[in-house]
Amino acid sequence: MKSGGVSRLTVLGFLGPAVLSLALIGIVPLAFAIYTSLHKYQLTNLRRTPFLGLENYQTVLSDPVFWDAMQRTMTLLVIVLPLQILFGMGIALLLHRPGLGFLKTLTRLSLVVPMATTYAVVGLLGQIMFNLKYGVVNQLIGFLGFDPVNWIGDPTNAFIAIAFWDVWQWTPFCALVLLAGLTMVPGEIEEAARLETKKWWTILRHVQLPFLIPGLTAILILRTADTLKLFDMVFTMTRGGPGSSTELISLLIQRVGFRVFDQGLASAQAIILLIITIVLSQLYIRLIYREVQQ
Repeated sequence: MKSGGVSRLTVLGFLGPAVLSLALIGIVPLAFAIYTSLHKYQLTNLRRTPFLGLENYQTVLSDPVFWDAMQRTMTLLVIVLPLQILFGMGIALLLHRPGLGFLKTLTRLSLVVPMATTYAVVGLLGQIMFNLKYGVVNQLIGFLGFDPVNWIGDPTNAFIAIAFWDVWQWTPFCALVLLAGLTMVPGEIEEAARLETKKWWTILRHVQLPFLIPGLTAILILRTADTLKLFDMVFTMTRGGPGSSTELISLLIQRVGFRVFDQGLASAQAIILLIITIVLSQLYIRLIYREVQQ
């Protein structure tokens, strides 16, 4: 049988590997996580996994430790996401201006370096950079005449260091996405707007912003999902400490699942986190992208 001049076997040959990979990488683990979240699934006793229904979810939702970790994660998201978008927008607008061809090319290449570096390596670099005695950050502070700051050992400073490091790593991503949106603005319309007004804010609001909305929505969705599941950088940099001051929700899930060995409870926490991420993504689409389309 052929469909539109292409045989079904050909279509299956092209789509089959992608569908199979999606099932193995995404759907099967998700289904297993849902299964374990409904059972008493202890890694220390896999022979007995009784069905619990929604008991794990009730335990999670009534656990103050879970909500403390969620609050820290949301606080980090509220801090870093606006800063990444704000700094990214500034960098994109500067790179969008005419002139300085070689310098702009060099800047674009350098923007790839932070986001191309893996989270674990970024965390190790942060641990070195914010070291109390030998860190570069305290060295710079010393040159300015101030006393060294205990970044990793102080609860508040450790959270600030993580936020700063995440902004450093992912501001270039926001800048490149927004820069791609700026390149979609018709040149003649932008030139006409610059003749009408010299205010960059007016041009950004009425001419450039409609072309930036799709990229901005993608940034909100991707960076929200990445921040909510942020693990590697924080784990290698502070391991959730000192105390639990930087124990984000992903670190709590890892601790419950692989230190307490309660996979059922950890899976319930992960599913709740997934639901929160989906809800936030839908809110972004409804409040920003769809509103602009209308």
